[in-house]
Amino acid sequence: MGGLRSVIIHAWSWLNYKPIYSNDLGMPNRKAFPESVAMWVPAEDEKRLAAYKLLAAYDQNQAAELAEVGGDLHARDRREFGDPSMFVDTLMSHVLGREQHITVPGAEDDTEGEPTPEAAAAARVQELLEDWAEAEQLPMRMQQAERKAVTLGDGVYRLAWDPGKKRPTLRVSDPGFYFPVIGEDDDGGEYPSRVHFAWELPEDPKRGLKARLRRITYELDWIRPATAPGVDQSGRAVRAPLPPPELEDGAAEAELPSPPLTPGDTLNPDTGAISRMYAWNDEPSYLTCYLTDATWELGDIKGPVDVDSLPEAKATFATRSDGEVLQRLDLLLDFIPVVHVPNTVPPAEEHWGQSSLAKVLQVFDELAGADTDSSRASATTGSPIIGISGVQAGGRDGAQMDVAPGTAWNLGENGHLTSIDTAPQLAGLREHVHDLKDRAANVARLPAVALGTLDPSKVPSGYALQLSLGPLDSLIGGMRLARDHKYALLLRFVQRLYLAGQHPDWAGVTVQPARITWGPYTPTDKQSVLEQVTAGVDKVFSRETAVRMLAEAGFPIDDVAAEIERIESRQFEQAKALADATGDVKAVGDFLGIDIDEPDTPPAPQLPPAPGQQPENEGDDTDPTSENTPPGQTGGNTE
Repeated sequence: MGGLRSVIIHAWSWLNYKPIYSNDLGMPNRKAFPESVAMWVPAEDEKRLAAYKLLAAYDQNQAAELAEVGGDLHARDRREFGDPSMFVDTLMSHVLGREQHITVPGAEDDTEGEPTPEAAAAARVQELLEDWAEAEQLPMRMQQAERKAVTLGDGVYRLAWDPGKKRPTLRVSDPGFYFPVIGEDDDGGEYPSRVHFAWELPEDPKRGLKARLRRITYELDWIRPATAPGVDQSGRAVRAPLPPPELEDGAAEAELPSPPLTPGDTLNPDTGAISRMYAWNDEPSYLTCYLTDATWELGDIKGPVDVDSLPEAKATFATRSDGEVLQRLDLLLDFIPVVHVPNTVPPAEEHWGQSSLAKVLQVFDELAGADTDSSRASATTGSPIIGISGVQAGGRDGAQMDVAPGTAWNLGENGHLTSIDTAPQLAGLREHVHDLKDRAANVARLPAVALGTLDPSKVPSGYALQLSLGPLDSLIGGMRLARDHKYALLLRFVQRLYLAGQHPDWAGVTVQPARITWGPYTPTDKQSVLEQVTAGVDKVFSRETAVRMLAEAGFPIDDVAAEIERIESRQFEQAKALADATGDVKAVGDFLGIDIDEPDTPPAPQLPPAPGQQPENEGDDTDPTSENTPPGQTGGNTE
């Protein structure tokens, strides 16, 4: 009598309905997922890697091919028309919005008159980050990572300082290569202190290379004495400790020499701990990030080991272009330059997100079956089954007849022809396909307007359209909530890497709380937004808020701060009112963003006397108005 099978609910148990993913023992099929059961893969990651491969197969229309490898001999007959991929593309575009902008709080205040030091610093950092984003093609990297996150449930960024490019480089890694070390007592919501990226390299007979395993490790650990590149007894490149410094004159011979330190480090003689002052911290830190890049031949990996316990004695360490051996290389950072982006808000104390296909995968299976049946039914509708009864003149009974356009048959007495009409069944199948698509859209919270399948003429009103977008609003709001902190962290790491790399443009710059601002994803009534801005600007909300509303509504505004400057430079009526109220020419120039030179005081006007008026200098011997005027007469044309 067999034992009862236990039911275990975990982050990927929604795939247990598929026999290829969960066999009688609850484990993935080894033939279909050989990568997930490699000896170096931790047991807790086997189901995660199998889920990634299965989800990627749905995205690439290869779910049937994968099922055939698992033993389903008729799986190849199923049709896959790309519905999962369409859902992924739609959700990804909605999460990202039409455009993305880097914003630093306070940067827009730099446009009003004389900016404060805080506003000037925020505007400077925003400008520098925008230049970095353009150089690193940040929008493209975000699309790469977000497609992974929406499809598989997780996306991963890696950052590194490139001395040649003099900027941090941003790369997207497959989450199947990502192995964070999360202990039993650790909170999965907190980022771990050790992270591995590992993958197998195939055998290359032409180059004489065996099958290998490569692992890149980032680890936060205590700051230790300085090391330098060296070799061990076998000639393998390793990092070796530096020799201790020589004792100063007069020092006691029994006194232990201080260990060699990295420039800038400080040794606490009481505790023996080494501290370091980072440019972005206010207090010294005792932690640093170490980088290791090692390769093992698969034949050398033996015994009960996994990715976190591979024997370093069998490893070959990589050497960087500057000669540094990547074996616990001190990166001079107090953080791990890796950002994990979950697709959804993880459950409490969990690390992983959930794929957007998770809840609709069974509907997609039903949809593939209905599409297959519909394709078969359409074949019999286009080429119907025909039965002939009676004796064929010039032929024999029961002979196989070919049906083709223009074919004529001679039937015997009482003979007749019968065709089977399968069009009603085909119509029913197609209606069933539409019902399944609607069900998938409802479960995924993607209304017809978001999928582009809604007939605009059938929308009763704009209010009804807005109500239909309610489920999508809550979905995108939750997905963006899971990402906001991660992208703020990424931009913070970029600033710190610039400071650590001592880039001249970042000298004296303070790390600012930058974030990614997402663009709109739903149809926007631009006229309504414009009316709101016109009625509310400078009354209900500020000019900065008004311009940001216009940009988010889809108006062609690239730079909010620059747009505000252009607007203020043309506010002549307000400038005239300011001049009348204050009489301050400099204040008017500052308001318009231009330099106005205050004119000198004009001389008092000298007017001629009116007719019959006695001049002030009458009786004098000289007339100040003209040297040729006789005494006693005034100048001008009064006579």
